[in-house]
Amino acid sequence: MFFDKKKTYKRIDYFLILVVLALLAFGLIMVNSTTMSYGAAKHSSYMRSQGLSTILGLIVMSILVITPPDLIKKLAWPIYIVCVGVLLATMLFGITYSGSRSWLGTNSFKFQPSEFVKVGLIVSLAAFMDKNKEKLNEPFTLLKLLVLAFIPVAFILKQPDFGTAVVFMGIIAVMFFIGGIHWKYILIAIGSVLVYLPVHWFNMDEYARERIFDFLEPERDTLGTGMQAYIGKISLSSGKFRGRGLYNGVQNQGNFLMLKHSDFIFPMIGEELGFLGGALLLVLYFLLLTRILHISKQSDYFAKVLSIGVFTMFLIHIWENIAMTMGLMPVTGIPLPLISSGGTFQIANLISIGLILGIKYHVGANSLSTGEKIDSLLT
Repeated sequence: MFFDKKKTYKRIDYFLILVVLALLAFGLIMVNSTTMSYGAAKHSSYMRSQGLSTILGLIVMSILVITPPDLIKKLAWPIYIVCVGVLLATMLFGITYSGSRSWLGTNSFKFQPSEFVKVGLIVSLAAFMDKNKEKLNEPFTLLKLLVLAFIPVAFILKQPDFGTAVVFMGIIAVMFFIGGIHWKYILIAIGSVLVYLPVHWFNMDEYARERIFDFLEPERDTLGTGMQAYIGKISLSSGKFRGRGLYNGVQNQGNFLMLKHSDFIFPMIGEELGFLGGALLLVLYFLLLTRILHISKQSDYFAKVLSIGVFTMFLIHIWENIAMTMGLMPVTGIPLPLISSGGTFQIANLISIGLILGIKYHVGANSLSTGEKIDSLLT
């Protein structure tokens, strides 16, 4: 049954919900601050879009809490087909923005399908792996699963959106690892990536190569391709311990940094809220990630692999976004989960949280022995 009377309000993970709501509030405050200097009309547009996306995402999240994971698992093939279909539509009819054909819609209203596909792939791949878990390490089965997993990645690379493709590949790799793939296949995958990297280097556009050079030599072009990263580090460090104060950031309110409401929102947090604000955000992310891991340990195979996929998606986004603004990684178009401005991204993140809450509600009530059995299966 869709509603199980045996499930009570005690099965809802209120702790995870509170952490998510705190992150959403943090994000809305910072989007408000980072878009104020764009002018009243544009500021209002950004806030309306982010607010509506947050409300819609919370509604979908609430529905997913009471949706049985078994029902979601049965929808794996339709979800996968829709994901491939929207990526194909993006390739054929998409809107080009910042050199990448990653958007569908019109210039006034557009969305990025790859964000939804990210979640859809996690769900469908977890279901495919669950169906084949007993023969996961058989070459034909593994090859079949890899082809299914990397078809969406091929479409993403074609856009081209290498940053998002890397997130996809990281998610796939960790899901297979947790799912019980043999070490020899992991070594083969690592070797394949190392062989592919030089090939990819020669296929990269010039701007992407320049970003790599800027990462290796941060001050080589601070007025050109390296400007974003350079100003980002200045903003991040200028806030010191307590920050300059909300709405008082010099770089922020002076519009010295592009994409300060999305990809480079973390330096704005550092500038206006200082080390304390940045540390608070990291603590909230730590609580979010550890809670997802905790739920995964109490789940069956499908829910466990799905949870780890969501965990990996958040972890890669958090690490890459913060690291690139600190000069620890090359700059890529990776936003900060639940914080950065972006309607599609916000909804996709809340859908992911809804899946985790649904697992906790329906599967997480099982005894810990279930988790122990899964752990023994994977090892």
